[in-house]
Amino acid sequence: MDTLNLDMNKRYTYADYLTWMDDVRRELHDGFIKLMTPAPSIRHQDISTNFMRILSIFLYKKECKLYHAPTDVRFPKNTKSNSDEHVYTVLQPDLFVVCDLSKLDARGCVGAPDFIIEIISAKNSQRDTRDKFEIYQEHGVREYWIIHPNDETVNVFVLDEHGKFRFKGIFSGDDKIPVSIFNGDLEVDLTEVFGL
Repeated sequence: MDTLNLDMNKRYTYADYLTWMDDVRRELHDGFIKLMTPAPSIRHQDISTNFMRILSIFLYKKECKLYHAPTDVRFPKNTKSNSDEHVYTVLQPDLFVVCDLSKLDARGCVGAPDFIIEIISAKNSQRDTRDKFEIYQEHGVREYWIIHPNDETVNVFVLDEHGKFRFKGIFSGDDKIPVSIFNGDLEVDLTEVFGL
């Protein structure tokens, strides 16, 4: 399939995004195209699979749902209009949990998931630690974990009552991290994330 020749300096909407029928993975950050890295590494996929297993077991028969990339999450700026022509930010988090199921439709999620996990690589670290961090905070993601596969560490951020992410710490080794949105009912054992 031919790669589209899109203007990287033009501002696009989700309606435009839906017309791009090629094999290139892209996200929209406030209407501007951000190319995604090619297929993730095996290490990235192992970590993602381990998180999916842990979260899937915990969420079985619960109200919240777990999804993984590539699934679109649309972040409308105007809460009165979620139409495709008014959405300028579309991201594909590595993993995300949605507890308000009214946010889900056939194409993904409209609005902030409750919990997002991003697994960074050297090529996308700034995007996850700065750009996406700001988007997730602005739109009210309740909890955000940034995974550093090489260091085997997890940075945990939880949204406070003022709508700002508060740093909860860097976790590693045999730490067990409580997932705040589940009020401590789930602790993620990092030996199960990095050790398998």
